[in-house]
Amino acid sequence: MHMTIDGVPIGRDYPPFIIAEVSANHNGSLDRARDILAAIKGSGAQAAKIQTFTADSLTIDCNSPEFLIDDGIWKGRTLFDLYREAAMPLEWNKLLFEEARRLSLTIFSSPFDHAAVDLLEDLNAPAYKIASFEAVDLPLIRYAASTGKPLIISTGMASAEEIGEAIASAREGGCEQLAILHCVSGYPAPASDYHLRTLPDMSERFGVVTGLSDHTLDNSTAIASVALGASIIEKHVTLDRKGGGPDDSFSLEPPELSRLCRDALTAWQALGSINYQKKSSEAGNVQFRRSLYFVKDLKQGELITQDAIRSIRPGFGISPKHQDQVVGSCVTTDIVRGTAVQFSHFQASE
Repeated sequence: MHMTIDGVPIGRDYPPFIIAEVSANHNGSLDRARDILAAIKGSGAQAAKIQTFTADSLTIDCNSPEFLIDDGIWKGRTLFDLYREAAMPLEWNKLLFEEARRLSLTIFSSPFDHAAVDLLEDLNAPAYKIASFEAVDLPLIRYAASTGKPLIISTGMASAEEIGEAIASAREGGCEQLAILHCVSGYPAPASDYHLRTLPDMSERFGVVTGLSDHTLDNSTAIASVALGASIIEKHVTLDRKGGGPDDSFSLEPPELSRLCRDALTAWQALGSINYQKKSSEAGNVQFRRSLYFVKDLKQGELITQDAIRSIRPGFGISPKHQDQVVGSCVTTDIVRGTAVQFSHFQASE
């Protein structure tokens, strides 16, 4: 299972594809958004992702209890108020795509309605990301899939049945390159909520590229996910975690993003393949394994007793597994203490 975004292959046979999510961390400043893109490029992440929406495309301006957030870091705010703050002006999409391409940085977006898909198609977006909260919006998934571009779907809050429905809708829409991201839609989310053992089951159950959308506060969960098959890692990134924006507090700062890119690659490299052969880094140390040595002087024809040999380091003698063959045999030549035992040194006694 693999896919390609902007010419970069993604799958278990390739290094993890790191997506840095800008989200609302522009904090209303185009210059800040551009600076975040530059930081992403400098970190080594393969892609930047933005979000294309307006408050009106997500909800309505209403103060009734159903539209109030009653817990978490956004407690007390209405949905409309939060999304109005988080949204970036639609004209920034073009400007940020241009900036990313100037930096030779892959950029794509999460569209939240059909108009957003149309806007992003005009910018020749190389892929689309469906956010967890929109994973149940099957018409939106089908519409994004109809572009023929690779599609990534986050699965926070989604049941196995709902994930299956989202995948089926993507296929119905014409999507051939598809990935799903295991996700916990908590902001932030505790590592204990992630249940990373779900990742290999998702891969087997749904037969698509799998990855992780990580909302924990450090990189441990993301790095661990690589060992369980995550081919994509998505993390929010900000210039300053204390910047005061709606997503700043649970985002990585640039040095942390750089460490994620480095450590996720190391974890993937460490996976390698099934291999019981001696490794290149071990070559010089084989000599320090145990082997059989004579620990007494012996005369030709003398019987080799148990106390005449020992299994010690270094490893220039024969293997300790041959000890029973050696003891009770006779030496074929004079032996000096400290001589590595060789098969030519002994023969069975008559």
